[in-house]
Amino acid sequence: MHSFLSLFLCLHLLLASALFPPVQTLSSRILFTETQEASDENSASASLEAQAAEHAAGISVAAPSALLMEASTGTIIFEKDSHSARHPASITKIMTLILIFEALEKGSIKLTDTVTVSEHAAGMGGSQVFLEVGETQDVETMIKCISIASANDACVAMAEFISGSEAAFVAEMNAKAAALGMKDTTFVNCCGLDADGHMTSAYDVALMSRELTVRHPQIHEYCTIWMDTMTHVTAKGSTEFGLTNTNKLIRQYEYATGLKTGSTGLAKFCLSATAEKDGMELIAVIMGAENPKDRFGTAAALFNYGFSKCKIYTDEHKEPLPDLSVKKGTENALPLEYKNPFQYLSADGADFSAIEKQISLPNVKDAPIKKGEKIGEAVYRLGTEKIGSVDIIAAKDITQAAFSDYMKKIFLRYFS
Repeated sequence: MHSFLSLFLCLHLLLASALFPPVQTLSSRILFTETQEASDENSASASLEAQAAEHAAGISVAAPSALLMEASTGTIIFEKDSHSARHPASITKIMTLILIFEALEKGSIKLTDTVTVSEHAAGMGGSQVFLEVGETQDVETMIKCISIASANDACVAMAEFISGSEAAFVAEMNAKAAALGMKDTTFVNCCGLDADGHMTSAYDVALMSRELTVRHPQIHEYCTIWMDTMTHVTAKGSTEFGLTNTNKLIRQYEYATGLKTGSTGLAKFCLSATAEKDGMELIAVIMGAENPKDRFGTAAALFNYGFSKCKIYTDEHKEPLPDLSVKKGTENALPLEYKNPFQYLSADGADFSAIEKQISLPNVKDAPIKKGEKIGEAVYRLGTEKIGSVDIIAAKDITQAAFSDYMKKIFLRYFS
């Protein structure tokens, strides 16, 4: 009888430990706050619009609309009338390129695919590479024609290749714009020729420029080419055609990394330009400048301002997170990971050594748990100000345990 009671007590204790595993704690090197599951949305960093307005007196902005953004955080460093809707000219092609690279990423098209030029595409006016009806070029050549020479005919040919018609492609452009939060934007065509209602803002151009460069950094391989050639192959034979980049900054500004120019009668001279220095990538958008010199000069001035005033704090989370205790699961411990690195941009000389990182996690989590599910967050503060946060997520799935799973655990522990 005594041995039976001892066995019963052991089984009871083992079952309790399976149902209620011990609480894990964080290293003392990291501040820890026990909390309920956090519900605040992630925040990259606070906007610097007020700071920028205060410090921007020395910038010469020779355009009615302009904006400077840091690419990794999306922080606005400087802006001038950035939400006024204006004609964008060929910087429209940034959205066209986004959809092209998305199609490549999904595998619905390949760089080596052959694109046949339609009569509609060949009939585009404005900047072009003079594609002929029935001519074929591969996708990569079309990307070069768009990125380097700002070719309207190549844009339309790619739009038709991806979506069947330019109109269907433009509908996808507008859907993508809405998804990116581009509230000042309506696209009417895929190349940027002046048209009623074809409008966007400097802010929206910055949003789509960031999407292109951050999500598809291979664009820099194309838009930094200064000169190249393509070969027309038609019934008349083969002829070479030279491509020259319309973005003079890639030769005139030391830190330039691309992006796209535009000019029409209504748009005047526009530019979305990117530059990188010491690991910081900036996006400068200029709209409505009176001449090419003003758009390039203003972009360079904005870059110089950003690189001189701003610095970035980056936390790549090199310290490990503890496993989290799990109840009612097939496993007792859940590995955790950060959803992404944390970055914070300052334009006022902030002391980054004063930044504190506070980990907020529950003591325990009930199964089932899905990989990628938010479990807690890391909150960053500079003094009393919250400057951002990063989600802490489950690194794997853990299913809910059945009664048989508990009995298996008990007998394995007791009899093994």
